[in-house]
Amino acid sequence: MIDYFTANRELVLAALSQHLVLALVPVALALVVAIPLGALAARRGWVYPTLMGLAGVLYSVPSLALFVVLPSVLHTKMLDPRNVVVALTIYTAALLVRSVADGLRSVDPAVVQAASAMGYRSVHRLVAVELPVALPVLVAGVRSATVANISMVSVGALIGVGGLGTLFTRGLQLRYLDPILLGITLSVLLALLADILLVLVQRRLTPWARPGAA
Repeated sequence: MIDYFTANRELVLAALSQHLVLALVPVALALVVAIPLGALAARRGWVYPTLMGLAGVLYSVPSLALFVVLPSVLHTKMLDPRNVVVALTIYTAALLVRSVADGLRSVDPAVVQAASAMGYRSVHRLVAVELPVALPVLVAGVRSATVANISMVSVGALIGVGGLGTLFTRGLQLRYLDPILLGITLSVLLALLADILLVLVQRRLTPWARPGAA
């Protein structure tokens, strides 16, 4: 495995770089979508079951089928990385909208009322008070979505865009185990590193939740 990496360093690093972009960009885009939708679901009780049901349906769509269908919808080429980004953004938003809604619903109503009494408007209260308090729940959802994306990106290799997944297809085509093992190892390490970084970010942003904090 090490010999394969040494002999194909540029190929492997390019696949790793593409994997990072394809896995992390959808998380950022999904947050932009999920936060307002999750806030709507948290504040309007009748919206919650409908939105959660729709999110469940979207997440149940097979990823490979979505990768194949999107080019005709987006008018892109089959090998365009945007197809994978859009597909993973849909899946990630479907996951995160529940995390956002549940996190906001877990905020103590007394905290919300106190913020309103202090003059916080709806949007300002959401950004400055509710989301910070709901951050542990939200970050837990982001961690799950990020790890899932790192795994799902590899499926894109079946249509020619898959980051580290290209090592799997190459190994299968050549009947050579080393690139497959290298792809698995790098995927696992990437997921572990992303998860650790997100935990550190959460601790940084929620100092009140640290053990021993007043």
